[in-house]
Amino acid sequence: MHRLPPFRYEPARSVDGALALLAEHGPAALVVSGGTDLFANMKQRLFSPNVLIGLRPIADLRYIRFDEHDGLELGALATLTDIAESDIVQSRYPALAEAAVAISTPQLRNMGTIGGNLCLDTRCNYYNQNLDWRQALGYCMKKDGDVCRVAPSSPKCVAVNSSDTAPVLQAYGARVQLAGPRGSREVAVADFLLNDGIRAWAKQPDEIVVKIFVPAPKARTRSAYRKLRLRNSFDFPILGVAAVVELDAAGVCSSARVVLNAVAAKPVEVAAAAAALVGTDLGPDALEAAAEATYAAGKPLDNTSGSIPYRKRMLRVFARRTFEACVG
Repeated sequence: MHRLPPFRYEPARSVDGALALLAEHGPAALVVSGGTDLFANMKQRLFSPNVLIGLRPIADLRYIRFDEHDGLELGALATLTDIAESDIVQSRYPALAEAAVAISTPQLRNMGTIGGNLCLDTRCNYYNQNLDWRQALGYCMKKDGDVCRVAPSSPKCVAVNSSDTAPVLQAYGARVQLAGPRGSREVAVADFLLNDGIRAWAKQPDEIVVKIFVPAPKARTRSAYRKLRLRNSFDFPILGVAAVVELDAAGVCSSARVVLNAVAAKPVEVAAAAAALVGTDLGPDALEAAAEATYAAGKPLDNTSGSIPYRKRMLRVFARRTFEACVG
């Protein structure tokens, strides 16, 4: 059994309090809310902070609000269960509800938060191992080494983003609000997530995620998320496909966004798939063309999953299933 390394827990009672604790302890501290990913990584000695700053006591950050004009606002501490079971999310943002309920197990969804899932550490078969395993291998670029074990000639780490909510939020055009010592700022999710397996977020070490804004959907917006994983009960994705489409009064697709995940360090938007849907009535030929475009875009991407051949075979299938779910 792996044990947690020694650390001191300091609960924050407000956002300002959390920022003050981060400033006080600097690089020796990390923030934690649900801890469903962080504690597992700490047991593997991927992180060994001296201090954990607890965000969970900040009750003001746990909420779900909706306005017909401004859209959905999620406090960073809204749990994945809160989101999966929210009537407004299920009815107006079904892909987000589908993504939330697809994450892990009920117990972990009760603890895990939307802010934490958006900031999920990138994953790799050579990185997410215990200390003895990594030491025997000689470590890797992401932790204690200087070479990427997946792509030894690569100048950067190619660990993949495995958040289920990230591609959906990107497809919806969501924005993240960050709080830090320099004040607050908003960043589009597409810009918040970076294509670097080590520095995977635009968030600075002294900033925390406090809110997520999702634009109000139009009357005829359709969305869906489908996830491929080895163990259907609780695993991380080896492929995620999110799609959001808008239809005009005649039932013709006027806009679309298609985003893949678990294929690169950040979610990958597939413009060619969206283009195959726009201007059509989302009939079988259009869905097949979009699925083919998704396959063409995702096939060559680096991936650290040991199931790359399986993922490549299923990419077209899961893209088609996602688009069919949008049609209903």
